[in-house]
Order: sequence, then C-alpha cells, then structure tokens
Amino acid sequence: MAAPNPGGIPIKAEQDSDGSAQSTADMTAFVQNLLVQMQTRFQTMSENIISKIDEMGTRIDELEMSINDLKAEIGADGMTPTKVNDEEPKAADSSS
Repeated sequence: MAAPNPGGIPIKAEQDSDGSAQSTADMTAFVQNLLVQMQTRFQTMSENIISKIDEMGTRIDELEMSINDLKAEIGADGMTPTKVNDEEPKAADSSS
C-alpha cells in the first residue's frame, strides 16, 4: 500500500515488503546453511568418538588377553607369588 507522506511522494510499501521478503529468505538460507554445518560437525565428532571407543575396547581386549597369558604362564611354571616368596629364604639359607 502506498501512503502519501507530507511531501506528497508515496512511500514504497511494496518495495519494503519485497526487501523484507528478501531479508527473510536470506535469513532462512543462512540458518539452513548453519544447521547443515552444525549437523556435519556433530556427525564428524560422533564418528570420532565412536572410533575412539572402539579403539579403547580393542586395547582393553588386548590387555585382558595379556593378563590371561601371564596367568597361564605363571600357572604353567607352577609358581605363584606366595611360592616365590617362600623359596627366597630357602635359597638364602642354603647359601650360608
């Protein structure tokens, strides 16, 4: 709607609404672009976190296998930490 101003020149209401529509479209595009960027970043971070968790799980499994191997070695040798302590004084006694 064009409304006359005191100077008799009509105000450009149609241009204002077009400018406002363009501004709204620009803002919408900006927000959509921002949301896409955020989604991409969150996806990347999520993949990195999952990768690190998988890596930690693998390392824990390897550690558990190493511990079990050590237990098996100790069992196969017939030694336990208490037997090792018992044998040390005997070795010292026999050397005297």
